[in-house]
Amino acid sequence: MSDEVVLSVRDLEVSFGTKRGRAEVVRGIDYDLRRGETLAIVGESGSGKSVSTLALTKLIPIPPGRVTGTAHLGGELELIAMTEQELSRVRGQRIGFVFQDPMTSLNPVHTIGRQLTEGMRHHLGLSERDARDRAVDLLEKVGIPSPEQRLDDFPHQFSGGMRQRVVIAIGLSCDPEVLVADEATTALDVTTQAQITDLVAELQEELGMAVIWITHDLGVVAGIADRVLVMYAGEVVEAASAEALFARPRHPYTIGLQASLPVLGDVERHDLAAIPGLPPAPTALPQGCGFYPRCSYRDDERCATERPPLTQVAEGHWVRSFYEVPAEEAARAAAANRIVIEPPDARDEGVA
Repeated sequence: MSDEVVLSVRDLEVSFGTKRGRAEVVRGIDYDLRRGETLAIVGESGSGKSVSTLALTKLIPIPPGRVTGTAHLGGELELIAMTEQELSRVRGQRIGFVFQDPMTSLNPVHTIGRQLTEGMRHHLGLSERDARDRAVDLLEKVGIPSPEQRLDDFPHQFSGGMRQRVVIAIGLSCDPEVLVADEATTALDVTTQAQITDLVAELQEELGMAVIWITHDLGVVAGIADRVLVMYAGEVVEAASAEALFARPRHPYTIGLQASLPVLGDVERHDLAAIPGLPPAPTALPQGCGFYPRCSYRDDERCATERPPLTQVAEGHWVRSFYEVPAEEAARAAAANRIVIEPPDARDEGVA
């Protein structure tokens, strides 16, 4: 992983106009993404994970959506201020996307070859023959057998795992600086999930691109991420390296997520821990801490009326909370799910 920052996001806010008022779905997100780094964004459905990345290139309806803040790509482009025409040259070329459901990402009436070569011809100016040759290489790279013949097949002729590989090939077709994988393995079986995550990691190392991996699966995060942003109610509640987050979670919400993980072979654990209640509606956010209604460590006066700032509690570790969970309780939560994070250098060297 390089120290070069390829994407710098500051004070990103996204909201939508609704009949019930303004829905604040992303509230003041900050992060830097470095070349070769994998940044995981985790949280429950509705926490703002996907919208926070779609909004960077305005892949949301505007209006009723509204995006503010800054997002610098490569140090020179400010994405939020760009026009639709300018963004059309960024999407697919400098920022690639892999979406959750490949069957809805792919057009069912066009061949895989047409969909794979379209972006390369538009962004890279390749001829039809050169684009097709590159498409064959990409399908081979992502593990599609007989790639030259499969170019003329339609999406329904592929399995779910193969369709996801095709979507990854499309996302990589123009050698993007950043690849956004939005719940890229959620609809797949466990074996195929492992194959896809390994594939993305291999391609990332080969191409040197940065990856934003959006998921609610902490098991996936443990195996691939360098850093993790935990989101709740549209804001980051904890940010740390993957190793630090799993070894010593600091926010009650992160601890609740870890404690709710099932443990294979644990015959003594009959019930999964659950976080009580539901996330707040984006049109009716709490006045104070967003997690206040569900938190077992809350102070009824301060937490109900004051929004806690994101505070650094250790080197590279940030938490949005007035009160730190006792170390013993955090350690028990971390030990309960038995997720082990290898140091980055060990992962780089392939050490088990």
